[in-house]
Amino acid sequence: MNRFFLLLFIFLLGFAKAQKPKYTLFDTLKGSVTDQRSWWDVLHYDLHVALNYKDSTIKGYNKITYKVLGKYCADCKLKEPVSVLQIDLLDPLEIDSIYFDSKKHIAWHGAKGLYWVNAPGTQKINDKHEVKIYYHGKPIAAKHAPWDGGVIWSKDSKNNPWISIACQGMAGSVWYPCKDHQYDEPDSSSLHITAPQDLITVSNGRLRSKKINTDGTATYNWAVVNPINNYNIIPYIGKYVNFKDTFNGKGGVLDLDFWVIEENLEKAKVQFLQVKPMLRCFENWFGKYPFYEDGYKLVEAPFLGMEHQSAVAYGNKYINGYKGRDLSATGWGMKWDFIIIHESGHEWFGNNITVKDVADNWVHEGFTAYSENLFTESLYGKKAGAEYVTGTQREIKNDKPVISDYDVNRDGSSDKYYKASNMLHTIRNIVNNDSLWKAMLQGLNKTFWHQTVSTKQVEDYMIAFLKKDLQKIFDQYLRTIKVPDLEYKIKNGRLWYRWNNCVAGFNMPLKINDGTKDFLLQPTETWQEIKYNTTKFIPDFNFYVNTKLVSKEIKK
Repeated sequence: MNRFFLLLFIFLLGFAKAQKPKYTLFDTLKGSVTDQRSWWDVLHYDLHVALNYKDSTIKGYNKITYKVLGKYCADCKLKEPVSVLQIDLLDPLEIDSIYFDSKKHIAWHGAKGLYWVNAPGTQKINDKHEVKIYYHGKPIAAKHAPWDGGVIWSKDSKNNPWISIACQGMAGSVWYPCKDHQYDEPDSSSLHITAPQDLITVSNGRLRSKKINTDGTATYNWAVVNPINNYNIIPYIGKYVNFKDTFNGKGGVLDLDFWVIEENLEKAKVQFLQVKPMLRCFENWFGKYPFYEDGYKLVEAPFLGMEHQSAVAYGNKYINGYKGRDLSATGWGMKWDFIIIHESGHEWFGNNITVKDVADNWVHEGFTAYSENLFTESLYGKKAGAEYVTGTQREIKNDKPVISDYDVNRDGSSDKYYKASNMLHTIRNIVNNDSLWKAMLQGLNKTFWHQTVSTKQVEDYMIAFLKKDLQKIFDQYLRTIKVPDLEYKIKNGRLWYRWNNCVAGFNMPLKINDGTKDFLLQPTETWQEIKYNTTKFIPDFNFYVNTKLVSKEIKK
């Protein structure tokens, strides 16, 4: 290949890599706050669903109570509300009929998961209305829950039906009609689930009633009184038994309920002893548990786990680690049960604080992955916690940016877990004041209590609270795949150093040790020099960076 064609090939290869993913109209309608979403605010879901294990079908209705806004935000184009509501319900489920304020039958159109419903009359700002949507069908079945999502039609070890749902990626519309966008959560919800009478149904919040029907089924009514995101509203149906406890926490007495398959009762009573130390640790660092009114439940599930609000899914088979493995390879990750700790951490980050756009899911996963470090620290000390979180760097891929594209329903890289948590750990060490750091974490949960947020809101809050110039750090770790390189050279009693492989203006400080003492460098992209009477150069392992010794001559 001659030089011209080689250069052309390299150019085309780079051009191809630089191309953004192609998004469809469905992606945009699913992922953005459309005109048909922005004018109304969901207040309550009243969901009634019957699940038929024999043919894997469901049928029922969702009564959606909403308030007319007319204008969602300052940059919305709408001055007055429109009269069309966008409703999400994924194929192959079908809408049968829709009623407005429980009386008037109204029309709709759409397909493939997106529907436009014609609300009648004048929609006056601040008015409240109800839309009741009847539907049926055979919902998408999960093939590899919780990662691909859908309904799980499984059996326990004694061949009893065991049913649940995991739908974070697909979200709630995989099994019920809703306004399926994270920016708007119902302020409360009730769930009426009908299933075989010999099974127990467990769900979010508190049990309000149980009704035995004449056809061999039973209907359980569970309800939450706090805001909840769509993918967290989930039933568990199986041969459950229950044991209880209480936790004296910052919000008073918190009810603890544990629902497990009967044969696992004794194992659960031992393994779930980790719950109280976890709650004590997280209330210490993040503030009070966000859902005292709805209680805390740990529910055995036919899949690994998920952060279902006030009814956390547990499927780690009563062993420590992540399916018996230490993700940090340090040994610390085998001291506790990953699913209990991680999924419960989401009660603060993910459920209390929820991001508006899934592109910002690092706020859920990064802070929650960081909670694993804090729990380790609470049990075994600060050094152990630091070793755990830095050990998880082995899981970082740096394949694509942590933050994905907005308004197209696209999650970011899996690095939203441990790249983001190591960024937070790095910032904690820059702050170097744990009282201030703890106050910031608690302040986040208090300031954004039961709210949906954006990355910018979280960044701005942390920068203002900590009084640190962190923006370039956020840009580096969340918006690029580059790990910053600290280049250095030691010669003739001088240390030369600078940042490379970084965003323009990157100015993060770095702690190093010269063999006798620690001190803080303030590198920039320009070479700097200081007196340095040793050849030892040991970067602090708490900072997620690369260091590179250079041999070339330094020119300032």
